[in-house]
Amino acid sequence: MPNNRKTYKLGDIADIQNGYAFKAAELVDKGIPVIKIKNIISPNVSIEDVSYYNGKLTDNIKRYIIEKGDFLISMTGSTVNVMSSAVGKMGRYRLDDRSLINQRVGKIYLTKPDIASFEYVCQYLNRYEIHYNLALNATGSANQANISPAQIKDIEISLPSLEEQKSIAAILSAIDDKIENNLAINKTLEEMAMALYNHWFVDFGPFQDGEFVESELGRIPMGWEVKRLDEICNITIGRTPPRKEPKWFSQNEGVKWISIKDIGNSGIYISKTSEYLSEEAIKKFNVPVINPNTVILSFKLTVGRVAISSERMLSNEAIAHLNRKDSEIPVEYIYSYLKLFDYNSLGSTSSIATAVNTQTIKAMKIIIPDKKLLNSYFEKVNTIFEQIKINQNENQTLTQLRDTLLPKLISGEVRLKAFREENEKRA
Repeated sequence: MPNNRKTYKLGDIADIQNGYAFKAAELVDKGIPVIKIKNIISPNVSIEDVSYYNGKLTDNIKRYIIEKGDFLISMTGSTVNVMSSAVGKMGRYRLDDRSLINQRVGKIYLTKPDIASFEYVCQYLNRYEIHYNLALNATGSANQANISPAQIKDIEISLPSLEEQKSIAAILSAIDDKIENNLAINKTLEEMAMALYNHWFVDFGPFQDGEFVESELGRIPMGWEVKRLDEICNITIGRTPPRKEPKWFSQNEGVKWISIKDIGNSGIYISKTSEYLSEEAIKKFNVPVINPNTVILSFKLTVGRVAISSERMLSNEAIAHLNRKDSEIPVEYIYSYLKLFDYNSLGSTSSIATAVNTQTIKAMKIIIPDKKLLNSYFEKVNTIFEQIKINQNENQTLTQLRDTLLPKLISGEVRLKAFREENEKRA
């Protein structure tokens, strides 16, 4: 270790605040988001599928408010057997609006700003090896493992000078900011694409002056058709090999194997998965292969998550693969249709997660306009989808850069001066 670095226990420079034990009856559909352990998706915090609190903000409840920049850790989860949901996940809260933290979510905050940079500490902790070691030493069962504040505060952290910490954090934070900026741009681009689809194919805005006819889905422009989803797509379903043979599963080797959670963590184009399957498992269990540029849809447990495959991939049995029969129907059209579809129409709200099956998906009705209009739609949205793909690919490159650079900078293997000189040569 370089001479200018000193090792501390995290508890020497920081402390942890536990979340509040909200009762189920207190969590509703609107109000202030309540961050649970499932919402920590390293390196950030997500409010997808979040619950809300709309009760009074008493002095007691106010203690559990978190704001932009706060750093959270999950204190319950699985063990190292499934690292994607393992206890000890950490993430930054990057949203502008405040939220509340639920029990078993901890907030790590600095107590010695004269010794440590908060940004540096967050970058130091938010690494796979820290997460792995916490999960490895957790107590409890495989799917209900726990860590205590004492265990978290026992983490060793190497600190260079405060000035160097801030410089290292600035470099890494700049990468994170670029990633966040790309995500924000993609969100806006997707909203634009969805708005165009909705205007043309739901509200029929440009076609109001033409003739309409009755259909199974109500009035539609003359010349358009209503078809079953399996009339325009060959639909296959993913598969899970038996878990008894760990060699069939991996976290970094083989073919990417998509879960519902992976779709939730992706953008339009899915390229990252928490698990892989071996080629041996694919052949032995005849796991259906998803070709690149195929729309996928979750239809069990969490219904209605949609993405487009970025490469040859696989999925579990909760995900359907929609392989176009007609190449003139754009993938972007099918994606937009499924993204905006009202899945509650397939069953009651209370039973939707169990009511939807393969036959339900195959029988879903989709409006198909004439081919000339589909081509016109593709020409308008293709640029949007391509830019989204470019931004996602850039984020993947930036993430790999950050993950490679981070341990080298904080260990002193790569010094800031050498890093800057190398960057100047490339410029």
